[in-house]
Amino acid sequence: MEFTSPRTEQPYWTLSRIAVAAVMVIAILGVGLLLVRLASFLMLVFASVVLAVVFDAIARAICSILSIGRAWALGIAVILLLGTFIGALVLFGAQLTSQFDMIRQSLPNGVEQLQAFLERMGMGSAANGILEQGKDSLSGAVSKIGTYMLAIGSGVTNLVLVIFAAIFLAADPGVYRRGFLLLLPDSAVPPAEAGLKDTGHGLNGWMKGQAISSVVVATLTSTGLALLGVPSAGGLGVIAGLLDVIPMIGPVISGVPAVLLAFTQSPATALWTVLLFVVIQQLQGNFLQPMIQKQAVDVPPAVLLFTVVAAGTLFGALGVLLAAPLTIAVFVMVKRMYVKTLLGKDVEI
Repeated sequence: MEFTSPRTEQPYWTLSRIAVAAVMVIAILGVGLLLVRLASFLMLVFASVVLAVVFDAIARAICSILSIGRAWALGIAVILLLGTFIGALVLFGAQLTSQFDMIRQSLPNGVEQLQAFLERMGMGSAANGILEQGKDSLSGAVSKIGTYMLAIGSGVTNLVLVIFAAIFLAADPGVYRRGFLLLLPDSAVPPAEAGLKDTGHGLNGWMKGQAISSVVVATLTSTGLALLGVPSAGGLGVIAGLLDVIPMIGPVISGVPAVLLAFTQSPATALWTVLLFVVIQQLQGNFLQPMIQKQAVDVPPAVLLFTVVAAGTLFGALGVLLAAPLTIAVFVMVKRMYVKTLLGKDVEI
């Protein structure tokens, strides 16, 4: 009988394997730290992509109507969009400025009326504490007006950067798409390309639906407040339309100054104002928002709400403004790349 000695196995954790694992961990941590430090820059890039989708959609529509080249159509789209924005500021800027100034002057009176109403209801002590804290916060905000002006200047610079980057992206999106796909392995290129296409369709549909929703909300709010006799109904309607871009939270924020101004008229007017915003919110949530989701992607409301909170925590005000398109992009890419491709599940994108 012949005996063989058992084969000696080499230990798994050799010095070379430990070194490779350490390098991988350091690389992952470094990439994570780099992404955190570049969070604001990445949000500017995403804002440029979103605006490029808008330019591209308008250019496609112009090409289908006028039968001209893409370069000319893109130029017309940029001039049309920026011209509309600047024209609105010129035409309605003075009126909105006067209305916003009226809002600023009337808010203290509204706060006093609210405080008197709560005192009559027996909730004066709690209301006084909350209002005093609000006044202290407002005083602190006013004392930092210089910092805010610097932030506004930085915001204007970032806006110009986003506009020019969006124009370059919309001019030849294929170049940037191909460059991104070249960084991926061959097996990941088809699902990634399909994911980018799906994301573009989703963002395009969201833009169209959101534009309609903002106009409807602004019109209904200004008309309803004007019928109730609330001061500065036009300015409050514009605020409501702009804040409609922020899912779930925007309508609540826009209702606060309207209710405070309504208290300058009477508590009954304030109550009717609350009811008006509740009705508009129900219309927006049950009709307008499903219309947007039908045009873009059906994102669950809880996911949208948590995304707003997370984006605000990570990226600040810009993250809150871009929460909805960011949710759509991430939602579509996760379904396409992870659920459908990696897990192999049959889901509808």
